[in-house]
Amino acid sequence: MNIPFLDKWRKRHSATERAEGLAAAFDEDPEGVAELLSECELLRSQAGAAGLELDDSPASLAALDQLLPLWRDDPELLPWLGNDAGLYLGSVVVRTVPGASWYVWPGGSPVVRLASGREIPVVEAGLDWAVQGAPELSQVYAESSET
Repeated sequence: MNIPFLDKWRKRHSATERAEGLAAAFDEDPEGVAELLSECELLRSQAGAAGLELDDSPASLAALDQLLPLWRDDPELLPWLGNDAGLYLGSVVVRTVPGASWYVWPGGSPVVRLASGREIPVVEAGLDWAVQGAPELSQVYAESSET
């Protein structure tokens, strides 16, 4: 997609600056960034079109795992949906696993940090799920909720 003003903005702001911007925003307002990360509009609309309402529960992750992966037919949609799936997974973990919280690495990548200190790269897990179907979102959740 060619959006001239966006191309100009990207030239003025390097990828490093944009990534550092997310980390800085997280430092200033972690709750606001967490709310933004949990929106996942594309995933929610795709799930809704398939008759699945995402309610931010672990059961909804299992239901997502059962959807027919029609998005794999659209190479432009695939990375965006995978990103949303990872952010949704992270949101469910943060809301339901005691001590879990969002953390943004200095490079801008959001992860979920468990009470044990272990970090889960949820966006990577979401992309793997969208592209390959594995690991299942419910499996990543189960592993993160073990104490």
